[in-house]
Amino acid sequence: QVQLIESGGGLVQAGGSLRLSCAASGGPFSYNGMGWFRQAPGKEREFVAARPWSGITTYYADSVKGRFTISRDGAKNTVYLQMNSLQAEDTAVYYCAASRPWATAPTTPLDYIYWGQGTQVTVSS
Repeated sequence: QVQLIESGGGLVQAGGSLRLSCAASGGPFSYNGMGWFRQAPGKEREFVAARPWSGITTYYADSVKGRFTISRDGAKNTVYLQMNSLQAEDTAVYYCAASRPWATAPTTPLDYIYWGQGTQVTVSS
């Protein structure tokens, strides 16, 4: 069974950094895309970043481009989201997800078939 287990959320001051981790098991995920989404209270779940499990292509939402980086450690089967220069607007529950086989950059939740439980990120201003 596929499992995505997230960690690394917490409380951070504006301008600070956090690194979220997504431990993936039950693969292989060689043909899948991996993505990060976030959902703030009262808002729809929105795309943050994505990359294929195998490959170097990355895609970011305009709101985080230049501040966030998605990466993968193959030896640890873990996907990361490095978040720098955090702003209050980044406060949300962050979700790791695995998509259907990568074709074009998947940026909608409908493209994803496996989800982690979510981890809370709160940025104080």
